[in-house]
Amino acid sequence: MLRAEPLFRIQLLMLASEAQDAALALARFGVFNPAPCTADALAESPAAAYREAWLEAEARLSKLLQECGDTGPLELPEDAEAPSLADLQDVNNWLKGVWIACLACHDDEAQIAEARSHLGALEDTLAKLEGLNVNLAHLLKADSLLAVNIGSLPAAEVKRVTEALGMTGHLLSRFDQIGDQVFAVIAGPRVREEEVRGLLAQAGWRELPVPDELRTHPQAARAWLEAERSRLDGQAGAACQIRDGLREQFGPRLHEARLRLALARPLAEAAVTGVRGKGGLAALSGWIPKRQLDTLRKTLDARFHARYWLDLREPSPREIAEVPSLVRYPGWLRPYVPLVRSYGVPRYGEFDPVLPFAITYLLLFGAMFGDVGHGAAIVLLALVFARRLGRIAWVGVAAGSVSMLFGLFYGSIFGFEDILSPLWLSPLHDPVRVLTISVAFGVGFIVFTLLANAYNKGMAGRASEALFDSAGLAGLAFYLGAVGTLASWAGVLDVARPAAVLAGLGLVVVAAYKWVEARAGLGERILVTAIETLETAINLFSNTLSFMRVAAFSLNHVALALAVFTLAHGLDAAGHGITLVLGNGVIIVLEGGIVAIQALRLMYYEGFSRFFSGDGKEFVPLRIEKA
Repeated sequence: MLRAEPLFRIQLLMLASEAQDAALALARFGVFNPAPCTADALAESPAAAYREAWLEAEARLSKLLQECGDTGPLELPEDAEAPSLADLQDVNNWLKGVWIACLACHDDEAQIAEARSHLGALEDTLAKLEGLNVNLAHLLKADSLLAVNIGSLPAAEVKRVTEALGMTGHLLSRFDQIGDQVFAVIAGPRVREEEVRGLLAQAGWRELPVPDELRTHPQAARAWLEAERSRLDGQAGAACQIRDGLREQFGPRLHEARLRLALARPLAEAAVTGVRGKGGLAALSGWIPKRQLDTLRKTLDARFHARYWLDLREPSPREIAEVPSLVRYPGWLRPYVPLVRSYGVPRYGEFDPVLPFAITYLLLFGAMFGDVGHGAAIVLLALVFARRLGRIAWVGVAAGSVSMLFGLFYGSIFGFEDILSPLWLSPLHDPVRVLTISVAFGVGFIVFTLLANAYNKGMAGRASEALFDSAGLAGLAFYLGAVGTLASWAGVLDVARPAAVLAGLGLVVVAAYKWVEARAGLGERILVTAIETLETAINLFSNTLSFMRVAAFSLNHVALALAVFTLAHGLDAAGHGITLVLGNGVIIVLEGGIVAIQALRLMYYEGFSRFFSGDGKEFVPLRIEKA
C-alpha cells in the first residue's frame, strides 16, 4: 500500500503458431504488463501481420455494429482459443464483403436523406411564393422584355423604394410579409435593370432564387412536392426492409466475428510493444508480480504442456526507470488515487504517497473548515451527487466528516460559537495557539517529506543524494537543528546548543556535497555552492511558513460567519433568516472550494515536490474484452 509490488521480468518463448494462444492465456491471467523484448537474437516481428489484420477487421466490425446495431452481450467461453492469422484474415475478408453490402444500403439511405433535405428547402421557398397566384414559368422568362425580380426587403424601405422605382418605370407588388421582411415582385423594362439593381442593393434587397422545380404555378408545384415526398417515403421503407434483412442475415455471424476478434485482441495489443521471434519461435516479454509466479507456471503448464520456455529475473538497476508501478489499494483508499495520479505516477520501488496524502489532506481540510453544520452539509451534498461524482464523492464524505470533527474541537456549528463548548480550542479566542499548532504541523510534514525523499533516493541507488543533499538526511539534520534553535529562542524548548550544532553540521555537509557536485571553475563553484546552500535554508523555512495558511483559513472561517451574523442582525425576522441561510450557503460553496484547493496546494507544492517524482509508469495489464 505504501510502495509498488515487487515485479519480475519474464520472457515467454513458444512456437510462433501458438503465440496468439499464449497472449490470450496471459490476458486471462490478468497481471501481465507487456514490455519490449531485449533479446537481440530475436530480430523478427511475427505478430506484425496479425496486428494489421486485426486492426482492419476491428475497424470494419465497429462500422458494421454502428450500422446494424449491437449483437448482444459478449460471453467468452473459458476454453475458447484465439484465431490463427489465417482465421483472422478470413474474418477480415468476410467483414469486408458485408461492409460493401451495407455500404450500398447506407449510400441509398444517404441519397434519400439528401433528397428529403432538398425537398424541405423547396417547400420553404414555395411557402413564400404561394402568395403569387401566377405561373412563375411565364413570369420569369429569360427572353422577355420585362425584367422581373422576386425577393424581400425591410418593411421600412418599401415606401421609398416604391417611389424610386416609379421614376424608372418599375412597379413593386407585395405578396407576403414575415416579421419586418416584405416579400415582393418588382417588374419593369429590362433596359433599366442595372440601375434598378443598384437601387435595390442600397435598400437591403434580398433576391429569392426560384429553383427550376418551382417554375410553374404554385398549386402545381405543391402537388409535385407531395408526390415526390411520397415516392421518397416508399424508397425509405424499402431501404429499411433491406437493412433489416441484412441484420437478420449477418447478425449471428457478426456476433461470431466479434467473439473471434475479442480473442485475437491480446496478441494484437501485445504486438505494439513488441512480440519478437525468429523462425518458428516467438517471444512475449513483460512484467508480472513476484507473488504470481507460481500461478503463472500452473496456467502455462495447463495450456501448453511444457511446450514453452519461461525465463524470469528481477529488474536490473539500469532498467528501474522502465519498470511499471503496480500498487494495490484497499477500497476505502481508492477514491484518493486520482488526486495523487493527477500529479503523477510513483516510480517502481518509490514511496507511494496515497495513504499519507489521504490522511494529511483530510486533516488540513478539517482544520481550515472546522464546523459541525458546514461539514454535515458537505457530507449531504456528496451523498446527493454521489452517482454523478463517482468514487470521488467519498472524498467529500470523508472531508465533511473530518470538518464536523474539527467543528466539535472548535465548538462551532453553522458559525455559532455559543451553542457548543469547544472540546479543544476556539480559533477566535486563541489565534496564537492555532498559529503555533499550524506551524508545528508544517514542521512535522516537512520532516516526513525529507525522510520519504531520502528513502526514495536510497531505493533508486542514489545513496549520496539520500545522505548528503539538501533534500536528504543532511538537509533534515539542518532543518531539525534550525527548528530546535528557533524554538529555544522562543522559550518553547531548551535545546539551543545541541540544536545549533546539529544545524551547523547539516549545513556544512550540504555545502560540501554541493561543492563536490558542482562541475565548474573555482569562482563559479563558490557561487553555486553558496547560492544552493542558501536556497536550502530559504526553501525549507518558506515551505514551513506556508502552513500558516491553515491557521489563517480557520480564522477566516470564523470571520466570514461573523460578517454574515452582522448583516443579519440589522434586518427583520424574515430577512434575518434568509441572510443566515444564504450566508452559510456562500461559506459552504465559496470557502469550502477555496479550502479544498489550498489543501491540495499544500500537498502538491510543499509535499510532493520534495520527494515524489511523478514520472513513473503505470502498470497496464494485458486484458481480454469482457461482456
